[in-house]
This record gives sequence, C-alpha cells and structure tokens, in this order.
Amino acid sequence: MHIDVNGLISQYGYWALLIGCLAEGETFTLLGGVAAHEGLLHYGWVVLIAALGGIIGDQVLFFVGRYYGTTILGRFKKHQDKIVKANKMIRRRPSLFVIGVRFMYGFRLIGPVIIGASRLSPAKFLLLNVIGALLWALIFVSLGYVGGRVIAPWLHQLDQHLKHLLWLGAAIALVWGARVAFRRWADNRQQ
Repeated sequence: MHIDVNGLISQYGYWALLIGCLAEGETFTLLGGVAAHEGLLHYGWVVLIAALGGIIGDQVLFFVGRYYGTTILGRFKKHQDKIVKANKMIRRRPSLFVIGVRFMYGFRLIGPVIIGASRLSPAKFLLLNVIGALLWALIFVSLGYVGGRVIAPWLHQLDQHLKHLLWLGAAIALVWGARVAFRRWADNRQQ
C-alpha cells in the first residue's frame, strides 16, 4: 500500500495547520512554510490560515482569562512574580505586550489568559491580536519557506532512503534484543 503524502498535505494541510496553530503553532507554521516552498500549499493561504489559527486560539484563551483568569492564575503559586511583572507590562505598554506575547518563550499559552484577567478591553485585544497573529504568521511561515530550500532536499533524500533506514533500525533492534535475551539466558544458567 502506497500513501501519497503530498496528496494528504494538499488535501488536509490547511486544516492541520489551522488546528495546529490554535494552541502551539510555531512548528505547524514552519512546516506550512516548507509545504508552501514545495508547492504543496499556497504561501498566502498558509500565512492567512496560520494567523487565523493563532487569532482564534488566543481569543479563546483571552476570554478564559477574562472569566476564570483570577482562579487559574492563582494556582500558579511559583510563578506569581512573573504574572505580576506581566501585568505591569500590560498596564504600561498593552499594545506591545499583546502583539509580542506570541514571541515570548513561556507565555504563548498563559499570556492571553493573563491579558484577559488584566481587564484589557476585548475590542482592543482583538485588534492587537490580529496584528500580532499576522506578524507572527508572516515571520514563521517565511522562515519555513526559506528553510524549505535547506530542508526540502534533505526530506527528499530521507524519503528515498527511509525504507533502508527502517530496515537498518529493525536489524539493530533485533540484534540488540537477541543480545539482551542471550545475556539473560546465560545469567540464569549460571545461577
């Protein structure tokens, strides 16, 4: 049975990208850029779908923070100093924080919850969220697209040699398993 991976990516790639960008995103966005480089997906659609996934995911987290943020954030006892610092940044420079939160390591998921709990207006968050998501998607899809020049030839080589690598891995596992079984048998025999 032969699976047409390119066909699957072409058929379901945008949906996978949207779902992947709802929460995490960077990995899916980079891979979407590689797929666009390979001609499997359209670059412009990849940027828009990645941004849409980011927008939806952060909007949901924002409203979770708006209604349940105090309770949720109260459970992070060890991180209260970071939450206080984030709230100060939101009060001082809300635009910069909302746009930049998706680029801050460790704040990708909790950042919108903190912003929602800070009582920033939903309309302002939506506008800044759209700007941030478009900027984020453009940067990461472009990195994936440019990286596709480096990654794509390697992936083609891997695809050609994947069967050989799988057989080699199976052989190594078999030899290792036989060696472990023989040692156990020898140890049991000596006892």
